[in-house]
Amino acid sequence: MKNFIFGYARVSTENQNLDRQIDALNKYGVNHIYNEKLTGTKRDRPELAKMLDRMTGGDTVVIESLSRLGRSTKDLIELIELFQSKGVNLVSLKEAIDTNTSTGKLLFNLMSAIAQFERDVIADRTSEGLKAARARGRIGGRPKTNEDFVKKALKLYHTKQYSIREIEELTGVKKATLYRNLTVNNVGSV
Repeated sequence: MKNFIFGYARVSTENQNLDRQIDALNKYGVNHIYNEKLTGTKRDRPELAKMLDRMTGGDTVVIESLSRLGRSTKDLIELIELFQSKGVNLVSLKEAIDTNTSTGKLLFNLMSAIAQFERDVIADRTSEGLKAARARGRIGGRPKTNEDFVKKALKLYHTKQYSIREIEELTGVKKATLYRNLTVNNVGSV
């Protein structure tokens, strides 16, 4: 089976033009270009999702620049990690990165290490913050829902006369709390 070279191009608004990116991708020799006019901050990018579904081991994804692929450094690193797990190479023309080369692999590993460091630092800060709060007598987490309200919500649920939304409005008990109590109390399935 032949390996495929996918191109991905993106601009942030309808008014912007994709021509420069598409020309660069065609010059590289991609087999198929996925493109969209969506802000990079949107999590749902349908054309990117199609490309991710279609790519397989040995394929290559070519982008004009890293900023066109990821919404943030974290998002970019997660995508690159996904490519690596699928055995897909990434080429960024502007930054001259090719994960097929030793330099590209080094850069990818550095980015992954920085991302892991960032995750570890966040976990350390969270842990330190929780310890400091406990030392001051604060437990943290969400406040417990009033048990009487939960009982009322369960009764309303079992009458089968109210929707979940109506039960939430009448009792102030959130859907997740109601479902959790249904499961914990073994009083029926949802």
